[in-house]
Amino acid sequence: MSEKILVPTLGESITEATVSKWLKNKGDKVEADEPVVELETDKVNLEVPSPVSGILTEINSKDGEVVEVGALLGKVLEKASEKLNKIEIKKVESKSLKENNIVNLEVSSKKPKVFNDKNDQEEKPLVLIDEDEAPFVLTDEVNEEKTLDLKPEEQTLPPSVRKIVLENKIDISSIKGTGKDGRILKGDLIGLMGVQPQPSERKIKFGQEERIKMTRLRLTIAKRLKQAQDNAALLTTFNEVDMSNVMKMRKENQEDFQSRYEIKLGFMSFFVKACVLALKSFPAVNAEIDGEHIVYKNYYNISFAVGTDKGLVVPVIKNADELSFADIEKNIKEISEKAKDGKLSIEDLQGGTFTISNGGVYGSMLSTPILNLPQSGILGMHNIIERPVVVDGDIIIRPIMYLAFSYDHRIIDGKESVSFLKMIKENIEDPRRLFLDI
Repeated sequence: MSEKILVPTLGESITEATVSKWLKNKGDKVEADEPVVELETDKVNLEVPSPVSGILTEINSKDGEVVEVGALLGKVLEKASEKLNKIEIKKVESKSLKENNIVNLEVSSKKPKVFNDKNDQEEKPLVLIDEDEAPFVLTDEVNEEKTLDLKPEEQTLPPSVRKIVLENKIDISSIKGTGKDGRILKGDLIGLMGVQPQPSERKIKFGQEERIKMTRLRLTIAKRLKQAQDNAALLTTFNEVDMSNVMKMRKENQEDFQSRYEIKLGFMSFFVKACVLALKSFPAVNAEIDGEHIVYKNYYNISFAVGTDKGLVVPVIKNADELSFADIEKNIKEISEKAKDGKLSIEDLQGGTFTISNGGVYGSMLSTPILNLPQSGILGMHNIIERPVVVDGDIIIRPIMYLAFSYDHRIIDGKESVSFLKMIKENIEDPRRLFLDI
């Protein structure tokens, strides 16, 4: 009996998907709940499992094809694998082995004979002789130059020059040497290297240009970022934060924290906590515009941007205000691993009220992050650089991070935005505030 493989329900507002790739071929044996095809939506990638164990007999949707929810992807013939196994056994037991080109291979059990002339006082190489093969001589030295396909002009080169020529595949026919009788010296090659660079691997493989269709995820990212720029009154304010106290606190407690909770204490948990406290003080930043209304949200779901091979995804830490530092770090690790493995669910991406983007992990010094609609605010973190700062009239070196806060100016005023970012700065520079809720 054949069981249908259908496009599953994909979540809120998602009605179609693209067949990314089939994980099994027609005729392959599959097990129940084993992934057989990968689907790509504008939010996540998901694997569709086989409903039963059997043989994949039909593939109704090709790679790259757009399919709707409930559409037929393929069919699995239940228990067909057992029938096939019986058929294969009968064929093997057939007497017509020669007709099927089945050959029995026998491994020789003969041992090579080792001969050594004891009467000869000079050292001679050992000779391994097999009764059915010609003798093979092992020597202590291997002359590599004999195995190389050298051009006549390359054979006269000094060893050091020859090595550079062979390793870098340099054509020396047009090189005029500066040595005696025009001989090419090592300095001639070093001076030449970089003058004639080789084409990039991508150019060699794909030519001058390559055209690739954008994935649904990339198309969605492009659409929403442009939508944010077109529909929101986007503005960005900046500040800098001294990371000294956070780094000191993190260093002093890292070992105990890791041994107790089995996870490292990172910077993100500090910023999540700092943002939650600031959001409570400035409700407009945690709100969104719905038509002619402002929706103030009294829960705090922090989205954080994760870069993957297929594009940027923004999973959500739910109810961050009710989580400890350890809980936040565990959530970040778990969700980040799911994102990189392409195993995020729709629920992992929904419900965010505020976003944190950490471009510092890639070395970014400063940026102007774009809103993650329908949210009204996003915080951009950047790399930590030691910079000279003035403290109490003295110039000292401190680890400084630049912060960028982009917001929708339609509902967040300039005073609110600056004050919001200033509170985050104060919470990070004095992390004790995070535990005192002030």
